[in-house]
Amino acid sequence: MASLTKQGDGKSTLHELKEFSSFSPASQRYIRRSLDVAFGRRDPVLYWARDGLETASIKAQTRVYQTLDIVRQTMPADGGYVALHPFMGPLIAVAGFDLGQDRLEGFSEFRFLYERLLGASVRPWLPTAFCGAAALPTLHPLRRRFLLQSISEAAATAPGWSAIEPSFFPEWVEKEEA
Repeated sequence: MASLTKQGDGKSTLHELKEFSSFSPASQRYIRRSLDVAFGRRDPVLYWARDGLETASIKAQTRVYQTLDIVRQTMPADGGYVALHPFMGPLIAVAGFDLGQDRLEGFSEFRFLYERLLGASVRPWLPTAFCGAAALPTLHPLRRRFLLQSISEAAATAPGWSAIEPSFFPEWVEKEEA
């Protein structure tokens, strides 16, 4: 069901498992699919595409996720404004794609996915990226409202963020024949 990185704190891994299990099946599926696309864990079309529309979506996601390399390379080490230009635009563009797929139901699912895509150091930037992507005019106005209402005041105004890397990376599980 999942892979674990580094021997980490069991409590944080358990917390991550519980958080993932609280997401809708559609969000869980999209997160697992996205991690497969991002990390090349398996052929995402073979494992995830149920029809032609989903095949096209996965192929588009594969192209969009190539931008993640730029995001990783340009992630600011501090809050300096000069470093934001090459980083935030590509991050919002990728996030806009993911939110436009209508599978991530709110900030919690978004944060869970992006912590795994980009690591713990992206946490301070996630509220800004989420709000920017959720406000894009390419999303339906009701969807924009729903997404923007999903971010709590505490998440939007956090005074600090954990540097602990995520340890739970959910994966596809093959069904065994009885």
